Amino acid sequence: MAHLTEMLDLDAEVLHEYHREVISWVGSLTPGRPHVVDIGAGTGTGSLALAGQLPDARITAVDVDETLLEHLRSRAAERGVADRIRTVRADLDHAWPELDPADLVWASASMHHMADPGQIVARVRETLRPGGLFAITELDSFPRFLPDPAGAALEERCHAALAAHRAEAGLHMHEDWGTLLAKTGFTVEAERHFDIDLRPPLPPAAARYAQISLQRARHGLAGALSPEDLAALDEITAAIPERTDLTVRAARSVWLARRPV
Repeated sequence: MAHLTEMLDLDAEVLHEYHREVISWVGSLTPGRPHVVDIGAGTGTGSLALAGQLPDARITAVDVDETLLEHLRSRAAERGVADRIRTVRADLDHAWPELDPADLVWASASMHHMADPGQIVARVRETLRPGGLFAITELDSFPRFLPDPAGAALEERCHAALAAHRAEAGLHMHEDWGTLLAKTGFTVEAERHFDIDLRPPLPPAAARYAQISLQRARHGLAGALSPEDLAALDEITAAIPERTDLTVRAARSVWLARRPV
């Protein structure tokens, strides 16, 4: 869990330009004094950024993991916004908590984890006020870091094996969110795709982001890759802090939809 927490925080730090652009966009479409519900809030990247973008917002951060919520509360206190962010522990695949009507529901890289996305979208619609906005951000691809041909090829084999594991686990990585939103009674207002391509020199946080991402990937690859590939991955990961040629390449998409008035 410690590695997941650090990786989520590093994602926000390293991809700060992407996060800032999306938060500014969504914030510009949100009314004054809004109630924001962040579902699958994790370590609070969205909640904290929205608290900064919308200084009169009241935010409810919902997640199933109390450790992540504790970290979120600590970060909120450090930033002086703890009085505006309430955390709620809940498994949204089961009974939903009592939530005040929302002006914005934010779901960042969380919808693909839901057992029944259609049911979750319907519950979000019920939670939103008429005219309220639902923002979904999802991963089109997980970050790639290795620029050399051999490293990049190994990285692709790792991602292919992890994608197979996610499919077996029933994760909804390639859901047609726009169609699902429309079928559930939302008016889809926008869909944007973001190609992220950060080139060296990169700050030290990017190297740590690469290292911890590869370490987490390694834990899911035992038995899925050859012993030679696993040994090579271990060697590459150990050497990450000394490399100056790393890149960060990722793709993400955002859907904005409103509950009709």
